[in-house]
Amino acid sequence: METGKYNKLKVIKSVDFGVYLDGGDSTEILLPRRYVPQNLAVGEEIEVFIYHDNEGRLIATTDRPVGTVGEFVFMSVRDTSAAGAFLDWGLMKDLLVPFREQKTAMVKGERYLVHIYSDFITKRIVASSRIDKFLDNIPPAYSKNEEVDLLIADKTELGYKVIIDNLHWGLLYHNEVFGRISIGEKCKGYIKEIRTDDKIDISLYPLGYDKVYPLSKKIMEILDKNNGYLPVNDKSDAKEICSLFSCSKKSFKKAIGSLYKRRFIVIENDGIRKSQS
Repeated sequence: METGKYNKLKVIKSVDFGVYLDGGDSTEILLPRRYVPQNLAVGEEIEVFIYHDNEGRLIATTDRPVGTVGEFVFMSVRDTSAAGAFLDWGLMKDLLVPFREQKTAMVKGERYLVHIYSDFITKRIVASSRIDKFLDNIPPAYSKNEEVDLLIADKTELGYKVIIDNLHWGLLYHNEVFGRISIGEKCKGYIKEIRTDDKIDISLYPLGYDKVYPLSKKIMEILDKNNGYLPVNDKSDAKEICSLFSCSKKSFKKAIGSLYKRRFIVIENDGIRKSQS
């Protein structure tokens, strides 16, 4: 059983106010009645999230929080007090960011990037906006072109700062982004290069798609000039595609496939449309 994460636990006892789950080492964890699915029986397993209630007791829920221990997420401040800032975690109990873990004083109603972790001393789940101390603590051990999970964390003059696999900082350059991308968005990416100083350059596309980048950008620009819609798609005639984009049908299909995967466009029966999401 891991606190601050999802666990599949067995029901060992049913009571009027819920069921008790087997947390291991003779630990019984309450799943309150409002979270108990109908017909859940003793001996069956259920996936739950484990955290501490206001009295510090372990408790289970089937609600899904914004993030779990070890993750970086954006959350809004619900309230502040002498103890620190309380974030809207998506659970009945808010998530505390102690004052010592605030990079700048947090303001009610504002949204911040934080890291969720288990405090070494209190064992309670808390968050920190001092992001740098949780990243780049181990050498990057990625292969070129390896697929990784990204969180778009910030925008700079060079491009977007991204968090890679909840472990490292990376950089996604502006000239390799075609279409809308949002701070806080989670997506897949690819290791482009690990520099001698261990800084990591990221691509949204697998390496080898270099020739697709200019075409993808051209497609997005032409879409913008035509109110976000073009009456061509992967089923269109090769001559029509060539006249519009000066490329082969194969290159066009690869480009719109990449744009579709990144949710920059929607492929419709009669054409392609710029995504509004």
